[in-house]
Amino acid sequence: MVGTRNAAFAEESAEVEVLIASLGKTKDLTKRIAGSLSRLDASGRIVKDAIGPIYNNTQQLQITSGNIEKVNEAIEKLRQPLDARGREENIIRQGPKAAGLPQYLGALKRVDKALTDLNSSNLRSNQQAISDFHSLLSTGVNQLNDLYRQMLQEDAQTIEPLQNITKQIPFPTITQDKVQLLSQISMAILSAGTQSARLGQNDDDVAARIYAEIRGDYLQNSLQNLSTASISTSKRRANDSSIYREGSSGIGAYAKAIEGMFLSEAENTSRIFRNVNDAGRIFTMTCSKALSTFTRTLAELNNFIKSRILTDCFLAYEILDLITPMSYRLDSRTGQLRPQMTDALRPIRETARSSLSDLINQTKRQAETVSTLPPDGNTIPLVSQTATRLQNLALFDRPLLALLSSIGDGNWRAPQGMTSQSSLNLELTPSSENPNLLSHFLLDIVDTLLTTLNARSQTLHPKKYVQGIFQLNSVAVLSRAVQSSPDLARYIGISPHNAKFETYRRTASSLYMSAWREPTALLFDSIHTGSGGSRPMSGQAIDSTSIIKSLSSKDKDKIKEKFRLFNASFDELVARHKSLHMENEVRSALSREIQGTIEALYGRFWDRYHEVDKGKGKVVKYSKEEFSRLLAGL
Repeated sequence: MVGTRNAAFAEESAEVEVLIASLGKTKDLTKRIAGSLSRLDASGRIVKDAIGPIYNNTQQLQITSGNIEKVNEAIEKLRQPLDARGREENIIRQGPKAAGLPQYLGALKRVDKALTDLNSSNLRSNQQAISDFHSLLSTGVNQLNDLYRQMLQEDAQTIEPLQNITKQIPFPTITQDKVQLLSQISMAILSAGTQSARLGQNDDDVAARIYAEIRGDYLQNSLQNLSTASISTSKRRANDSSIYREGSSGIGAYAKAIEGMFLSEAENTSRIFRNVNDAGRIFTMTCSKALSTFTRTLAELNNFIKSRILTDCFLAYEILDLITPMSYRLDSRTGQLRPQMTDALRPIRETARSSLSDLINQTKRQAETVSTLPPDGNTIPLVSQTATRLQNLALFDRPLLALLSSIGDGNWRAPQGMTSQSSLNLELTPSSENPNLLSHFLLDIVDTLLTTLNARSQTLHPKKYVQGIFQLNSVAVLSRAVQSSPDLARYIGISPHNAKFETYRRTASSLYMSAWREPTALLFDSIHTGSGGSRPMSGQAIDSTSIIKSLSSKDKDKIKEKFRLFNASFDELVARHKSLHMENEVRSALSREIQGTIEALYGRFWDRYHEVDKGKGKVVKYSKEEFSRLLAGL
C-alpha cells in the first residue's frame, strides 16, 4: 500500500514540474510580444507623422474637385438657355404659319422654360439675357395673338337667330379641331403673360380679353335685330287702346335666342378654357355686351308699359314668365349670369308688382269718370275691356301668383301696401302657390267695376228698370268672358267664387222686375162671387159665365177696369221691354222670369173673368194662348 501511494505522489510531482516549466516559457513569450508591440507602436507613430499631411491634402483636393465639377455643371446649365436662343429665335421669327403651329408652340414653350431657368439663377449677369428672351417671347406671343384673333374671327360671322329658332336648327359652336388649337394657343398666351407679370407688366389676361371681345361682338351683333324687333313690336300708336295680346311682342323670340346662343357660347368657353373658374369668368365677360343691350331693351319696354299700364301690363307679366325661368335654366347649365339677369329684370318686376293696385285703381277711376250711359240700358266699352283684361290676367297665372304671394292677400288694394322693396320669389311654380289669391284679385277687379258703374247708373239712369238692365248686361258680358275662357273659369267660374256674379245678377233682376209688380197686382182680385156662388174645387173646370152672372154690375165694372188697367200697363211694359237693349242671355233669363211671375196669374184671372165682355175683345184683349205666345216672344 505504501509503495503504491509513493508512486502516485511521484507522478503528480513530475506533472507540476512540467507545468512550472511551461509557465516560465509563457512569461518569456509574453515579454517578447510586449516588446514587439512597443516597437510597432513606435513605428506607427513615425508612419502617422509622415503620412498625415499627405492624407489631409488629398481630402482637400477631392472637395475642390467636387466643387469644380458642380461649378462646371452650373455653368453648363446656365449656358443651355443662352444656347437655345439662337435655335428658337429662328422658329419664332418665321411665325406660326410658316414654322407650323406645333413647332411654333414648342419653341415658345422652350423659351418660356429658359426664362424660368434664368430667373431662378438670380444672377445679375443674366439680366440682359432675360431681357432678350422676354423680347423674343413677346414677339412670339404677339404673332400668336394675331393668329388667335384671326381664328376666332373665322367663326364670328353674324347670324340670324330667328332662322335657327323657326327652323329648330342648333346654334353654331366652334369645331372640336379648332377648339383644341385655340386651347393650346390660349395656354401659351397665358404662360407668356405670367412671364410678363414677373417683369411688372400686368398682361396675364390677353387671351380672355381677345376671346371676350370677338365672341362678345358676335353675340351682340347677332342679337341686335331681335332687340330692335322687341321694341318695335311693342310700340303702339297713341290712340291704340287695345289690350296687349300674348305673343304680340318679339320679346319671346329674343329670349329664346339669348338662351340658345348663350348656352352654345358656354360650351365653347368650357372646351377652350379648361379651368372651370376661368371658363365661367370668360363666359360672363363674353356675354356682357349682349346682356347690356338686353338690359337697355327691358328698360325701354318698361317705359312703354308704365305709360300704358291698363293695356300693356300683360307685357310685363309675359316678360317675367319668359325671362325668369330662362335665367334659372342658364344658371343651372352654366353656373353664371343669374345676378345679371336679375338686375335686368328688376324694373319690369317692380312695374308688374305695382300694376296690381293700378289695375284696380284705374278701373275705378275710369268707371267714376263715365259721364253718360246708354239710355236703353246697354253696357259700355269699359265692361268688355275689363272682361278681356280678366281673361288675359288668367293667362299669366304663374307670374301673377308669384307677385300676389309676395305682397299678401288683399294688400294690392292700397298703394301703400306696394311700396316695400321685395326680392319676390319668382320660381313660377303655381303648384306651390295659393290659387285663391288670384281668384280674390280678379274678383276685386269685378267688384270694383260693377260697384262703381252701378253707382253711376243710379245717377245717370233715373228709372230703376233701366238701372237693372244696365247692371244685368254688364254682369252678362263679364260672365260670358268667364264661361268662354277655361283659364279664367278656373279661378272665378267655380264655387264659391262665382257666387259674386249671382249676387249682382239677383240684385239687378230685382230692380228690373219691380216695374212688373203693378200689372201683377191687378190680377189679384178681391171680388166676391156672392152667396150663391162658390169657388171651384182644385182641378175642377172654371165656368167664367157662371162667375160673371153671379157678379153685380158694380163688380163687373171693377173687373173690366182691372182688365183695362192691366192691358195698358202690360202693353207699356212689353213695348218698354222690347225697346231696351239686352244681351241674349239677359233677355232669355228675364223672359223666363216674367213668364213665371205673371203667366199663371193672368191665366187664373182670365179663366174666371174672360166672359166679362162676352168675347168681344174690347176688355179682355189677350186670350191665354195669345198671352203665352206674347210672353214667349219677349
